[in-house]
Amino acid sequence: MIVKFRALLDFFIKPFSQNTHHTMFSEKDLSQIASQGISLEIVNQQIQDFADGFPFMQLQKAATVGDGILRLSEEELAENIKCFDKKATDLSLLKFVPASGAATRMFKSLFTFLEEGKKDKSIDQFFEKLNDFAFIESLKKILPENPNENTIADYFLTEKGLGYGSLPKGLLEFHQYENAARTAIEEHLVEGANYANSSGTVKLHFTVSPEHQSKFETLINSVLAKYEAIFNVKYELIFSQQQPSTDTIAVDLDNKPFREKDGSLLFRPAGHGALLANLNEIHADIIFIKNIDNVVPDRLKDTTTQYKKALAGVLLKKQAKIFSYLHQLKEWASEPLLEQIKDFFEHQLCVTSPEGFSDWSHEERVNYFNAKLNRPIRVCGVVKNTGEPGGGPFWCKNQDGTNSLQIVESAQVDMNDDSQKTIFLDSTHFNPVDLICSSKTFKGDYFDLTNFRDPKTGFNTQKTKSGKDLKAQELPGLWNGSMANWNTIFVEVPLITFNPVKTVNDLLRDEHQ
Repeated sequence: MIVKFRALLDFFIKPFSQNTHHTMFSEKDLSQIASQGISLEIVNQQIQDFADGFPFMQLQKAATVGDGILRLSEEELAENIKCFDKKATDLSLLKFVPASGAATRMFKSLFTFLEEGKKDKSIDQFFEKLNDFAFIESLKKILPENPNENTIADYFLTEKGLGYGSLPKGLLEFHQYENAARTAIEEHLVEGANYANSSGTVKLHFTVSPEHQSKFETLINSVLAKYEAIFNVKYELIFSQQQPSTDTIAVDLDNKPFREKDGSLLFRPAGHGALLANLNEIHADIIFIKNIDNVVPDRLKDTTTQYKKALAGVLLKKQAKIFSYLHQLKEWASEPLLEQIKDFFEHQLCVTSPEGFSDWSHEERVNYFNAKLNRPIRVCGVVKNTGEPGGGPFWCKNQDGTNSLQIVESAQVDMNDDSQKTIFLDSTHFNPVDLICSSKTFKGDYFDLTNFRDPKTGFNTQKTKSGKDLKAQELPGLWNGSMANWNTIFVEVPLITFNPVKTVNDLLRDEHQ
């Protein structure tokens, strides 16, 4: 009797206790929340997630070649490229490039040198090889005569000169060619013409921060005609910004809303997962996603182009199969058809059925396959693990009892659990953010991508503001938690297709010369 009473009490108290956060908010706060474009319910949930924390991913095993990762033979590579090339003219193609991040971290050592006079090996290398950087001509034009190292760093980083220390990576000169240097964003224009070209139209979508958009537009306007003439294409460019409604509330260490000096609430940008809102507004048959800093000079672009097309070919074939099954399920779901779909699911989409699935009724299995097939699809290129920090491809246990392929970051793994840590460290491959996506349904309209993310895959981190500690929250990452419930295929791509620029000296590597 006592147990029943306790359960009844919990039933009434729990929803009430979970929604008491609104008592923390004044009318002024509520007005600020509304102007941010966020619902009170979402803010309350974010505060609850600070209090509860996010659950760790349940890794089953690392995905490896032959067990979750496809390795294309030369014949398969050629065949998939052919499949894509044949269909590309009738498809709407778009390249999506997150480009809002500032390049500040690229110059961390240089800033320390400029502000504190401290030198390390990377500073020595920077000055020794200064003439090997693509930006050297632009820098020379503005330097005073006989500059010392301090003056060079000052004119390079600050508004006194190039102002590279506060610019986004997309606007930095990355590669030197015979007649001119090329910025990262220009390299994406060239790449787009190589594989995101549908009947002479190349669509690119760059996410940028508001303070830099005009600089991007000025640069693009100055070079667009040149690239359109070289590649005989017309570019359609879209710039979008991270929406304020995707920011997350910050809290203090007691999980109470963090307050600025004027008493207002603090909302912070919520990581690349916030870009799901931007991606959700794109309507295209195929979307290529790639980071702004992962570009190479023309002499090395062929492999990237080949694999981008091949991965798109893999997607188109798998999608055609999925659409065919969905149409057949609408007509007549025979037992042999369900067996065929189960085999396709387990061996090609790498989703294992929940326990006891074979005992489910015919109708339950039909509903299950309808739901699981009718999802966005992505093909992710993965490279051999060379010790880069970041996520990798794994088989993971889902809340519905299935196992499926996921990209998992180290912060999502319980490193205090030896077995989980071992699985994570045993990973043979790495996620270089090389994705080919389709958000189109078999009926020809588009999915609402927010329905396919796992809200329990966010991150809580600790930061400081004005000398005070705070906790910040990142939304489920764009290529991990935000795409947790997509149909996912991993394909091994060559290491040469992954050449990120994390520090300025990375531009001295042979792949960027």
